[in-house]
Amino acid sequence: MTPLDHLLAKSEQHGKISLVQHLHDVAAIAVQVAKSMGLDERIAYKGAILHDIGKASAQFQKTLAKGFVRPPKFVFRHEIASLFFISLIEEKDRPAVIDMVVAHHKSVYKDASEMGLLDLIDSMEDCFKQHAIGFSSWVSDALSILQHFGFKVRPITESEARQNFDEVITYCEAKKYGYSKWKGLLIASDHLASAIDNEVSPIITRLFIKPDLSFYSRKGELFPLSAISGDDRREHTLVTAPTGAGKTDFLLKRCRGRVFYTLPFQASINAMYERIRHDLRNTDAQVHLLHASSALKMEGKSLEEKILQRHIGASIKVLTPHQMASLVFGTKGYEALIADLIGCDIILDEIHTYSATMQAIVLKIVEILCALHCRVHVGTATMPIILYNRLLQIMGGKVNVYEIVLPDDVLDTFNRHIIHKAECFEELEQVIENAIESKKKILIVANRVTRSQDLFDRLSDQYPQVDKMLIHSRFKRARRAALETKLKEEFNESEEACIVVATQVVEVSLDISFDLMITDSAPIDALIQRFGRINRKRTRDTIGHYKPVYVLAPDNKSDAKPYDIEILKRSYEILPNGELLQEKKLQEMIDQAYPEIGFIDIDLNAVFVDDKWRIKELWHHPKSALLEILDIDSISCIEETDQALYESADHVERAALEIPVSYRSIVFNKLEQLKTGTKPFIIPSKAYDPYLGFMAEYAKPEFYDVILRFL
Repeated sequence: MTPLDHLLAKSEQHGKISLVQHLHDVAAIAVQVAKSMGLDERIAYKGAILHDIGKASAQFQKTLAKGFVRPPKFVFRHEIASLFFISLIEEKDRPAVIDMVVAHHKSVYKDASEMGLLDLIDSMEDCFKQHAIGFSSWVSDALSILQHFGFKVRPITESEARQNFDEVITYCEAKKYGYSKWKGLLIASDHLASAIDNEVSPIITRLFIKPDLSFYSRKGELFPLSAISGDDRREHTLVTAPTGAGKTDFLLKRCRGRVFYTLPFQASINAMYERIRHDLRNTDAQVHLLHASSALKMEGKSLEEKILQRHIGASIKVLTPHQMASLVFGTKGYEALIADLIGCDIILDEIHTYSATMQAIVLKIVEILCALHCRVHVGTATMPIILYNRLLQIMGGKVNVYEIVLPDDVLDTFNRHIIHKAECFEELEQVIENAIESKKKILIVANRVTRSQDLFDRLSDQYPQVDKMLIHSRFKRARRAALETKLKEEFNESEEACIVVATQVVEVSLDISFDLMITDSAPIDALIQRFGRINRKRTRDTIGHYKPVYVLAPDNKSDAKPYDIEILKRSYEILPNGELLQEKKLQEMIDQAYPEIGFIDIDLNAVFVDDKWRIKELWHHPKSALLEILDIDSISCIEETDQALYESADHVERAALEIPVSYRSIVFNKLEQLKTGTKPFIIPSKAYDPYLGFMAEYAKPEFYDVILRFL
């Protein structure tokens, strides 16, 4: 306890943490982050202590009072007041400390809320004077706190505070292009400390643990990649191999440090998280899942485990590339992401599966990762040679990239599917009937959510006695998690007939193995991924045994979405019909389907071009418009009957209620939107069904329950 514990960093409703405690916690974490980044731990400590000292101001403390209402035009940025004490820092250390303090909440210029330091200089008559109100009454408290933390202090007059303020403005105005490691260090440390309301020591001991990945050097005669050494000293890796060849093990045994493992879909990352966590259960590796629904995977875990999921320092972090896109666009927090990523091993699994725009973003991410001295490891079962060569070029060519391709005789042992073409779903009704009678497990894959819902409705009417499930991305997160568990544990192991209707969420790394597939046409590489869910289990008994896959002919341009109809037609044309799909011919087929790739140029939107940063240090951009319009589940909504529960819930309970949806499917519907949590849109209850999920056609204000809206 100190005599200054009455000064708070957070209000009672946000945990009532004292300023002294918060500064102690941020500094303890910052020292660990600095150690991991190879930065001066002494400077990290000083900057962390100074970063929030402006919260000692009475102007800030009154904002924490219960019921405080911000007066019109009231402006007080505590980080600006913190800079009044910069002259207590040795001159040689000041640039790093200023970087840590001045922009840990706001971009210094063109901030989204126009509250950055240089924004306020332009918009306020006297920014310093506003922030120095009552300075003489709180400066002694601030100095006492700094002294408590080991600073050599002396009186600071208001005149000296103004000189410090002016020095910082001059410094910020002269900033050059690049990013600030120190800003990233402080943001990462501050976010983690702010999430903790108890002792930080147990958290700190679990940060930046290099994982013991020796488990993945295991050998298995059925897995040919396990016989290939991962010790090649080239930095990066490109592995092309079929599903079941041991790609995951090989990519992980290539890693030498902390690991970021990326996959395209939530179902994929959930499954990979569970797999790695199980594999490394007897080590001290900290395996984290970075996703909006990750809180649901942490039920029953300790508070520390739940907190760490969202923050810096994991041994292995499983995520989607969308969660690294801030690197490309320089959006808020990108420097903190760099602080976590720099020098790590990054695995990009099934990179080819993305839309053209997202693929361009992923390629740019690879370019930035290489510049950050990360080791990049790419694994794929299917990739057009044009995309492969582009990746090879970005990663520095053959001299820097360890390439693995299995020989034809090995690929022949992975043949497992007989492909049949069909004009329409209706002509396969007898195939379904026969499969049900033979107690087969049937997987039906549709390209669009609405199409999957229609097929599920039809099959529910036709086969009421058969166990069935619909799974896609647009269920409440808790419901989606329950469906994934049921799919893997009940349907996957069932001895009875069952039907699963799904979208692309089953394409990658979901460990299920069904007996028969019916699928909409898709690009050949996506189809091959889907086929991997049929006859997936690789044993001595299954090698040489084949199971059927039925591919529906592409129809019109509208029904082809989200894919290009011409690619669908080429892909469908080159598939065999009534014959074995040969693994050794897949690359040839893929290259026929993609004779060229029109790579999208995103350099106008990117902040890293031609090995140079095009954003100034201490700046960051508002949310990227390019990322917003991607057809990914980038926003969330909740059912109108869940509104009251959502508003009173914690972040775990809120995540359970959220339904992820794409930006374009809902943002222009003029729905109400909450200001809490992830700011979800409120959809009518008619727009959600527990078995069908989100139904976009009813997500409109005219379908609201009038009584609920009135109440």
